[in-house]
Amino acid sequence: MLEDDAAMDADSLVGQDPTSGARPSGGERDWAAAVLKPVRWMRMLCRELGATFVAGVVLVYGLSQGFAGSFFRVASDYYWKDVQRLQPATVQFLSVFFFIPWVLKPLWGIMTDVFPVCGYRRRPYFLFSGILGTVSAAIVAITVGLPVSSAVLCLVGISTAVAIADVTIDACIAKNSIDKPALAPDMQSLCAFSSSLGALVGYATSGMFVHHLGAQGALGVMAIAPATVVFLGFFIYELKARQHNVKEKVLNKVSGAVKGMVRTIRYPVVWKPSLYMFLSLALSISTHEGQFYWYTNKTPPNPGFSQEFVGLVHAIGAVASMLGVVVYHKWLKDYPFRSILLYAQLLYGVSGLLDLTFVLRWNLALGVPDAAFVTLEECVSRVVGRVRLMPMMVLSTRLCPPGMEGTFFALLMCIDSLGALAAKAGGAAALRALRVTRTDFGRLWLAVLLRNVLRLATLAAIGLVPAAGQTDVLLVPSELGLVLVSSPASVADDEDEERLQLAMLTSHTDDDDV
Repeated sequence: MLEDDAAMDADSLVGQDPTSGARPSGGERDWAAAVLKPVRWMRMLCRELGATFVAGVVLVYGLSQGFAGSFFRVASDYYWKDVQRLQPATVQFLSVFFFIPWVLKPLWGIMTDVFPVCGYRRRPYFLFSGILGTVSAAIVAITVGLPVSSAVLCLVGISTAVAIADVTIDACIAKNSIDKPALAPDMQSLCAFSSSLGALVGYATSGMFVHHLGAQGALGVMAIAPATVVFLGFFIYELKARQHNVKEKVLNKVSGAVKGMVRTIRYPVVWKPSLYMFLSLALSISTHEGQFYWYTNKTPPNPGFSQEFVGLVHAIGAVASMLGVVVYHKWLKDYPFRSILLYAQLLYGVSGLLDLTFVLRWNLALGVPDAAFVTLEECVSRVVGRVRLMPMMVLSTRLCPPGMEGTFFALLMCIDSLGALAAKAGGAAALRALRVTRTDFGRLWLAVLLRNVLRLATLAAIGLVPAAGQTDVLLVPSELGLVLVSSPASVADDEDEERLQLAMLTSHTDDDDV
């Protein structure tokens, strides 16, 4: 209530009559309006979508994905390089395993939707994911001489914890996108901004922690995010589901979900854009590990960046990513899917030439220092990457059929994860084929060039993307023959479940029976 009152006071301040005696000057009013505009936007989202939904998005995307994901990227890179002392192609290959939990998102979605534990469908999975992530991070941080296989298993455990926590909020986003399609771009803006802000904090602190605690010790900080998910599992407000005919209902729902996914994905309006999104991710092979080993190598003429500088550059990139969110939200969310993805993919391929310029050291010939150039490259790639990703996320939410939003959105995210996995595997194969090692980077530029060519080649498939607007209805169940059959009891149960509040942390906790 205090926050609402404060926001109402702020709104009334912005809307004051400029002719009033005690009113601020025109310049002050403009400044106040600009500062308070994000507050009013958040209030609008809370009013239209629910404050607990907004809080859940900020917590999961901001802390679990944004902070933990960015911190994991820097700390794990140094862990493989300095602690395990592996070759870049090997690390690139091992990173494939970290995408497996995301490929399994449909499984997590089905489990959380149709397999309640003690009558609860959300709390047990939040608890499980939080405990799994906390224990995994603790093991890899405190165990000296951990074998590579065990280290991979622990890091996969961390990734699994994030993936399971992510499934629930994704289902809510997909359903709200269908119920209120006009707000679908705004929801993706909220997700992206929360993720970018969390990433900013993670990147800004990762280099410092790696420097002072070492790469292995820094990974222990990863336990913070899943620990908050444990807290959420205890205090989230959730209605207890009725337990009659549980086994029969579970089997019916699983069968219906699988049949619905298969039936829906077969329609051209669904599989064509899904195929494009897969190709867009898969063909952009990842050369990250090779570039990381190169620019942290201390032997001249390699740049030899420090841990703190690497974290700082990524933090600046996170700010640029938030700028990309603003660019999309302000100017691009009303463009048709095909138009925005065409130009975004073109810019994505062209911006990759900055990496090629850096690896070939042409920036020095142009008189641009390494630090300035790599910062510029990071900012450009983050803005372009965010502008490219957000319409694909909106498109994914628009392809989900009513009644199975969570499961089908998880399937689409599984397809995207398969694309990212293919990109990692392709990058590992390229680095190995070109014999890029810990000390030999002579052919690294060829791998980067191949990546850029494949990015531009994706444009040949742009016809798979619908030309519809981002708020248009793409999937009409009656036209596709999708009929969702449910008994009255199951419909009532589903309606109860839809009333679940994801993050009711300030109210209802006194009535919890946990």
